[in-house]
Amino acid sequence: MRIERVELFVLRLPLKRAYETSGSRETHQTRVIARVESEGAVGWGESVAPELPWYSGETPKTIWYALDEIVIPALLDAELHQPEDTERILGWIREHRMAKATLEMAIWDLFAKRDGRSLSKLLGGTRDRILCGVAIGIQPSIDDLLETIQRELKAGYQRVKLKIKPGWDVTVAEAVRATFPELPFMLDANSAYTLADVAVFKRIDTYAPMMIEQPLSHDDIVDHATLQREIKTPICLDESIHTGDDARKAIELGATRIINIKAGRVGGLTSARRIHDVGREAGVPVWCGGMLEMGIGRAHNVHLASLPNFSLPGDVSASERYFATEIIGEPFTVEKDGTMRVPTGPGIGVTVLEKLIRKIAVRTKQYRPARKAPAKAKRRTSAKPAARSAAGRPRAATPRSRR
Repeated sequence: MRIERVELFVLRLPLKRAYETSGSRETHQTRVIARVESEGAVGWGESVAPELPWYSGETPKTIWYALDEIVIPALLDAELHQPEDTERILGWIREHRMAKATLEMAIWDLFAKRDGRSLSKLLGGTRDRILCGVAIGIQPSIDDLLETIQRELKAGYQRVKLKIKPGWDVTVAEAVRATFPELPFMLDANSAYTLADVAVFKRIDTYAPMMIEQPLSHDDIVDHATLQREIKTPICLDESIHTGDDARKAIELGATRIINIKAGRVGGLTSARRIHDVGREAGVPVWCGGMLEMGIGRAHNVHLASLPNFSLPGDVSASERYFATEIIGEPFTVEKDGTMRVPTGPGIGVTVLEKLIRKIAVRTKQYRPARKAPAKAKRRTSAKPAARSAAGRPRAATPRSRR
């Protein structure tokens, strides 16, 4: 398969409610949407980079740059035999994982639609329903937090994830456990603490949360292992895990007992599935995290979470929770038992509202493969022949480190 056409759209939509973490307070989300076309099929992907580079080094502007200048040109020249080829072709590009994932996930959707299979089946999913949880940002007061939790439990969610930061941590755990004695809840620190805060985590132990997510530095594994030896609450790593190798090393060091997988953060579905497999082989459960996705990104998450080792409720919540404007025709809903149905149609299995996307996009661009110049008659020349690869074809320009 060769990509025949790529289109990018930038959407900026307001959130229904501001979402606050230890690193930011967000009122809008800007997403780069990718539309990929080949052999009569169309695949869709969605970027997940926040407005500002507090969670990773990427933003919507860097996503656009990387796709426009590097990723799309590389893929328009490539032959794809399977969706995993995308990761291999883009492997020489360091970082820019969220940008690569935007197109890689669209190509997975494209292959699934071409084959007439759901994305879940193409990935190896085994569930027709996934377990749903919900993430709750930092609230103005403890009373507001407890009211929000009560509202989400009535909506059917099986567990809640609560954002914390220094000064908004032990009191949160204490109040939630006192009000909801049986509630499975987890705490997400987004790298707001250091090893100097061990006493805080020992106090949190008292209230038995399911896990505490990424309490220490975003790029750390070693200190998390030290902290895990000091506390009872299982540590879940998120930002520290980018690859299957990262997951393997963290597990071997004892730095994590649970892993949060976000396909849009780790470079796409191929990398996400590899991390899932590492966890399964090690007996470490994984769950699917969320990045306040719009409908396309949410659909990809649902299919990913159908894989067998996604045994804990993820952050895949109902479509209506974050945005008033929906860009898919079949918004995701949470059943009364706290599950969500995995679409069974081809690809991501939902209708993308393409006309609406074109209408509300604040920026667009279209790409097609360059047309080959007509062949010219050969003539003798004294110039040296071009460098050739082992296969005998002229070698394309590559970064120096790859030569």
